[in-house]
Amino acid sequence: MGQGDAGWAGRKRSGTLLIMVDRVVLLEEVTRTYGKGATEVAVLRRVSVGFSRGSFTAVMGPSGSGKSTLLQCASGLDRPDSGGGGGHIAGEDITRFGEKELAVLRRDRVGVIFQAFNLVPSLTAWQNVSLPSSLARRRPEPSRVRELLHRVGLAGREGHRPAQLSGGQQQRVAIARALLGRPEVLFADEPTGALDRRTGHEVLALLREAVDAFGQTVVMVTHDPEAAARADSVLFLTDGRIVDVLDRPSVDQIGLRLGGRR
Repeated sequence: MGQGDAGWAGRKRSGTLLIMVDRVVLLEEVTRTYGKGATEVAVLRRVSVGFSRGSFTAVMGPSGSGKSTLLQCASGLDRPDSGGGGGHIAGEDITRFGEKELAVLRRDRVGVIFQAFNLVPSLTAWQNVSLPSSLARRRPEPSRVRELLHRVGLAGREGHRPAQLSGGQQQRVAIARALLGRPEVLFADEPTGALDRRTGHEVLALLREAVDAFGQTVVMVTHDPEAAARADSVLFLTDGRIVDVLDRPSVDQIGLRLGGRR
């Protein structure tokens, strides 16, 4: 996220912290509630935020603050409440898309990495990486698949199935799969949550490389201050609202902010 003629500067408006930038992804006044009547819970409350091209943003906050819902609405995996604001990816108003259009957009322009990997057990690493292209009835470029598997450190393991790979290796397959279509933006929901410390650092280095070397945009939900410190900016959510932003913070600064101190 950034400032300048091409960007938006963070400011307060209508009680919402607005971070407006030269953006690949934009949410405007987005609200998301679940349940009805006495069971209704507002998970996002008029959230406005933008993510710029070639940036790495971490999203943090306590359990139930709306982190994953923010990511799901931004990526088109979930829809904001009707009349509760809208979202854009690469200039496309995704709130106007039908389910088929959203599926195509997610397939062609968005990459998503989940903590649970979501690999197909019966497929090899090569086949799992190629799966989005195969589902779109497009022949994946063998050189591209090979390059990605090499970049994530899995050269020589192309024929291994998930059960033959460690958790960290499975997450690397998931990252390679997400990068296959050269997405406009890469969303990662707790990508290191199920990994040991060393493997988690390797996965974060891959995400950082995707930004620095290849100009990808990465938005990562995390609870880990060390992981968040790899990002360019950190957003903090509380009760469904963005309450603060830190640019290039240290682990200590993030820890202090999470502890409720400035």
